[in-house]
Amino acid sequence: QVQLVESGGGLVQAGGSLRLSCAASGRYVMGWFRQAPGKEREFVAVISWNGGSTYYADSVKGRFTISRDNAKNTVYLQMNSLKPEDTAVYYCAANNRRIDWRPPEYDYWGQGTQVTVSS
Repeated sequence: QVQLVESGGGLVQAGGSLRLSCAASGRYVMGWFRQAPGKEREFVAVISWNGGSTYYADSVKGRFTISRDNAKNTVYLQMNSLKPEDTAVYYCAANNRRIDWRPPEYDYWGQGTQVTVSS
């Protein structure tokens, strides 16, 4: 059983930055997803277990960066130039098969952390 714990969410003004962290051990593909009120959970970014491959949703490309430090068992999501439409609960998730953007392909999920961007 893999336990994922997110941290780093909060309230920030548009144009600001936040860094989310997810504590996770093991050789898993790690993804970040988000869910805004009344919307489906959507893919944000994913990173391979060794950090060699990363992919992003078009809506965050160039603004967000996913990374991992396996020595610290932590995955990060650096979010810059935040917009009000980035407001959502952000989740990290893990799977042990392949890089994927689809939420059902992930076996383990954190509890989520709220990110609110004010205009």
